[in-house]
Amino acid sequence: MRIVFFILLSISAFAQTPVRRHGALRVESGRIVDQHGVPPQLRGISFSWSVWGGRKYYSPKVVDWLVKDFKTSLVRVSMAIEPKNGYLSDPEGQKKTVLPVIDRAVKKGIYVLIDWHDHHAEKNQEASRLFFAEMAKRYKGVPNVIYEIWNEPDHQSWEVIKAYAEVIIAEIRKHDPDNLIVVGSPRWDQDVDIAAASPIEGYRNIAYSFHFYASDSSHQEKLRAKAEKAMAAGLALFVTEWGVGESNGDGIFDPEKTQTWYDWMEQHRLSWANWNITDKKETTALLQPGAPADGKWKEDELTPAGRYIRTQLRISYRR
Repeated sequence: MRIVFFILLSISAFAQTPVRRHGALRVESGRIVDQHGVPPQLRGISFSWSVWGGRKYYSPKVVDWLVKDFKTSLVRVSMAIEPKNGYLSDPEGQKKTVLPVIDRAVKKGIYVLIDWHDHHAEKNQEASRLFFAEMAKRYKGVPNVIYEIWNEPDHQSWEVIKAYAEVIIAEIRKHDPDNLIVVGSPRWDQDVDIAAASPIEGYRNIAYSFHFYASDSSHQEKLRAKAEKAMAAGLALFVTEWGVGESNGDGIFDPEKTQTWYDWMEQHRLSWANWNITDKKETTALLQPGAPADGKWKEDELTPAGRYIRTQLRISYRR
C-alpha cells in the first residue's frame, strides 16, 4: 500500500501546474521564493521581439505546445517598444499581440514575464507607466504574472535606471501590491553588483534581471563573479534572458561554456528564460526557418539551440 501511495503522490505532483505547486512568488532574504519559502527555479523560454519574424509565434497554440512538449514552467512576452510597429507607434496592435499569450499562460498554470522590451525606457517612461498601470489593474493578484519593467538598459547609469524603476514600481503598487517586479541593471543587465550597492528600498518583492550569452568570450568567469557578488550582498536575481550563442544573438554555440553556465544556474537555483522563439537564421533562435507558427514542431524543425533547451527542460521536469 505504501508503494501505491507514493506512486499516486508522484502522479499528483506531475499533474499540478507550476503555479499551483509554487503559488505567489515573493522576495525573502535576498531570494525569490514560492509559497513554501523555497526558491522555485522556474525554467522557460522567451518569445522574441513582438515585431518582425518572431511576431507570428505569439499564439496561444505555441504556449500550449511549450507547456505540453517542452515542459516549460515560464514564458516571457518580449513586447517591442521602439521599433516600427512597436508599442510606441501601435499600442493597441501590440496589446492584441501579447495579451492572448499572457492570458493563455495564466490559463495553462505557468508563470509569465510581461517584458517592456526596451533599451531606452527612461525616454519612454510615461508610456511605460500607463502600460504597467493597465497590466497591474488587469492582473492584480494573479500569481502567474511577473512584471519586467525594463528589458536591457545599455549605457544608462544605475541612478537613471533606479529613478525610472521607482516611478514604474510606484505605479504598479497602486494597483497590485504583491506580484513580483523585476528591475533592469546597467550594461544589458550585467552590472548587478552596482545595483546591489544601492538597491531600491521601500517596496517588497523586487528582483533584478541578470542576462548573459553563454558562448560569448566576455560573458564568463568575471560575469558570474558579478552576479555572485550581488547575490552575496542580498540582491534577488532572475535570469530573464540568456542564450546559448554570443551577445549579438548569433556566433558560435559552445556546448562546454553553455553547460558551465547552465550548471551555475542550477547551483544557485536561479529562475530563467532562454532567448528565443523565432525562426530567424541565427544561433540563439530555437526554430529552423519556416517552422510552423502554431507549435507542434518536429525535432528536425528545431535548431541545435532548440534541441538543447527542449532536452534540458524535459530533464528538469522529470526530476
